[in-house]
Amino acid sequence: MAHASDGGGLEFRLPDLGEGLTEAEIVRWLVEVGDVVAVDQPVVEVETAKAMVEVPCPYGGVVTARFGEEGTELPVGAPLVTVAVGEVDGAGDPAADGPARGTGTGGGTRAADAPAAETPAAEKKAEGSGNVLVGYGTSEAPARRRRVRPDRPAATGVSGRANGRVRAAGPVDGPVRTAEPADGPVPVISPLVRRLARQHDLDLRELTGSGPDGLILRADVEYALRAAAAQGGRAADQEAGAIRVPDAASASAGAVSSTSAAPHSDGTRVPLKGVRGAVADKLSRSRREIPDATCWVDADATELMRARTAMNASGGPKISLVALLARICTAALARFPELNSTVDTEAREIVRLDRVHLGFAAQTDRGLVVPVVRDAHARDAEGLTAEFARLTEAARAGRLTPGDLTGGTFTLNNYGVFGVDGSTPIINHPEAAMLGVGRIVPKPWVHEGELAVRQVVQLSLTFDHRVCDGGTASGFLRYVADCVEQPAMLLRTL
Repeated sequence: MAHASDGGGLEFRLPDLGEGLTEAEIVRWLVEVGDVVAVDQPVVEVETAKAMVEVPCPYGGVVTARFGEEGTELPVGAPLVTVAVGEVDGAGDPAADGPARGTGTGGGTRAADAPAAETPAAEKKAEGSGNVLVGYGTSEAPARRRRVRPDRPAATGVSGRANGRVRAAGPVDGPVRTAEPADGPVPVISPLVRRLARQHDLDLRELTGSGPDGLILRADVEYALRAAAAQGGRAADQEAGAIRVPDAASASAGAVSSTSAAPHSDGTRVPLKGVRGAVADKLSRSRREIPDATCWVDADATELMRARTAMNASGGPKISLVALLARICTAALARFPELNSTVDTEAREIVRLDRVHLGFAAQTDRGLVVPVVRDAHARDAEGLTAEFARLTEAARAGRLTPGDLTGGTFTLNNYGVFGVDGSTPIINHPEAAMLGVGRIVPKPWVHEGELAVRQVVQLSLTFDHRVCDGGTASGFLRYVADCVEQPAMLLRTL
């Protein structure tokens, strides 16, 4: 998404980051005005309702303008940067061969006070990378990048640091120098922690994290804020009595300041945005469009738990319970493919999908997310365990990409981790079904004609009644329950 600007450069706009997201918040600029950027170099880090993403610019040249400060929320299509496309002259300097990239996540070669040379209009045509992030791209492969020839010596001298780069202040003879590599983002447990620190003007680089390898936790930021208030460093917060720290309910929608409360009202208004807003929109759409129904059954999971114990006792990677449940799901979907489908409302057609991309519900500090295990039907229990672990860790750290969160065809919802037995979940639109798994607890159960204490779980299936009738849904759920009670049934499909 690039557009010619009045100044002769190219205006690169915020692209569509996937899954219908309509806005993103600027977390950190990776370049400064005057930096030389290469084709596909990340220029800004943004946070959407689902993930933090570094946005690459598909053009090389000199950054002549940035739009929006850190913390600003921009809609898709809003200008991000303006780039003057051209080459940098500098014999004997590495920059002469093209834009140089720093060793950090952002930053480029500084070309301060180096105006673009006069070139014919035809030569100013943008040479795109041909790459696509999500929803944008350029049609041509990259050609040789043109150069911007300075009319006077580049500036140097240290006047300050911005985003890990040393800014130039005074003139000096010599070629353009490569900017100091960016320090990179401080590791935090989740984007919520970074946002909380930014809202209170707290420099994360001044903190020592108490998490693994110095990871900064929310408790570290809250402690620093309380300490600052006690020292009188934040008078405004002291007048309010205490620094407002988001509670768990507001955390999923982002930190909420005291100004969120409407004056002269009896309650606090919480903006429905970020993760909470995205979840609200998707669930509302599901309720509007999908005529769902739910069936459930209790199952004796004793043999499944024994089978898992035996697997983990034999050595090798430990197999997770959710991986075994996922394996059962994929076997059931092979028997009942109607539930691995979606409805094309425009064409009035049911689209049955050949591959199973299994989503699983995960609760994080930022709220509910549904990472997707690609080609789950082609993975064994070990492979599923490893992929669940990878995606879960990325979700907790806020590193999930839009690709990790889109394209699911069926969802597994293990709400038993919250200590509940059953639920009637809302289908993850545009999927057609969701399997819910409650807690596994000891209960009286008739086993082989005698009353015994067994490990019992409640299973539920919420399905789109447009794709199948109750008989198909009940058959799917019954097969899942039979596999839970007799895991050896899976041997038939191995």
